[in-house]
Amino acid sequence: MNNSRQELKNAKRIVIKIGTSSLLHENGLLNLRTIDQLAFVLSTLMNEGKEIVLVSSGAIGAGLQKLNLTKRPTSIPEQQAIAAIGQIVLMNTYSSRFSSYGQDIAQVLLTRDVVEYPTSRLNVVNAMEELLQRGIIPIINENDTVSVDELEHETKFGDNDKLSAIVSILVEADLLIMLSDIDGFYSANPKLDDSAVLISEVNEITQSIENLAGEAGSRFGTGGMHSKLECAKQLFEHNQAMVLTRGKHPKTIFDILKGQAVGTLFIQAEGGNENE
Repeated sequence: MNNSRQELKNAKRIVIKIGTSSLLHENGLLNLRTIDQLAFVLSTLMNEGKEIVLVSSGAIGAGLQKLNLTKRPTSIPEQQAIAAIGQIVLMNTYSSRFSSYGQDIAQVLLTRDVVEYPTSRLNVVNAMEELLQRGIIPIINENDTVSVDELEHETKFGDNDKLSAIVSILVEADLLIMLSDIDGFYSANPKLDDSAVLISEVNEITQSIENLAGEAGSRFGTGGMHSKLECAKQLFEHNQAMVLTRGKHPKTIFDILKGQAVGTLFIQAEGGNENE
């Protein structure tokens, strides 16, 4: 287990996924402290020679804040409009904070059909490779303004957990760090069960592991623990690793890359490639 953690020190290309619950306060306002700390950490890693891709949620949450709405609308057109408004707010905030650390960023909006169609998939990969070669951090989000999931025209990833796993595979990342609203993967729901224990490492997604996953999620976000396990499954198929941890204090990313026992490490057992 310790050896697995120590291997993370060598990770060069890293995808960071931050969820809506980490980017917003409970009152729905942007958590500027977390965003600033995230910009500082990722800029520092870039200065140290790492290659960073950021998958960021938060567009709809930021849009709700901009329009002074307290409740996420149910209709798709309303959600699409709010996402369009919120994406500008989010990127303006990122641009301000990253520029204060001298780090250039770029926006990349994706839909599922783009990465499933070979030619456009290659174009996306080429664009991100060029950005990384130029020392620029791609900030990726689902294109919620046009992304829908209806009949046979499915363009939606489902949530940004799944998007982050797909991006990690596309760019052949060494590691995916998923910043969420929980410290890691537990033996039970820690909000409901005081005896819940943080599981430091998961080497295989078995049925028993899946049974431990609850239906987590905030009023602003869409992801849950089952979604994160699906991501781990995908990454295992490509011999890639993932760390799940809390996102309110992004400086813990430094600790993860020092090999410290932060959150839950999902890494394939040596010689194993079966997923139950």
